[in-house]
Amino acid sequence: MHFKPLYDRVVVKRLAAETTSAGGIVIPEKSAEKPTQGEVLAVGQGALQDNGGLRELAVKVGDRVLFGQYAGSEIKVDGEPLVVLKESDILAIIEEDVAQEKAA
Repeated sequence: MHFKPLYDRVVVKRLAAETTSAGGIVIPEKSAEKPTQGEVLAVGQGALQDNGGLRELAVKVGDRVLFGQYAGSEIKVDGEPLVVLKESDILAIIEEDVAQEKAA
């Protein structure tokens, strides 16, 4: 199924949660917190302004974003859990360091 969110809405697929702590302790799935990072799958046409115009969104498809743990509405599309957020619910766009990618 393909759909396009309206106005300033963004559809995000949560990234997998960490299952091991920094100290190496395995965290059971039921105890793990919801992931707060995700990949943008679809964006609306823009935020509606007071003058009736649309402002382009700051995020685009493919961006990795950080959002609040309980932000947005969870939906399932073709059995896949997704989150629909307003652009204002997104806290940051995560940019990977190019040098770090080359080192890996």
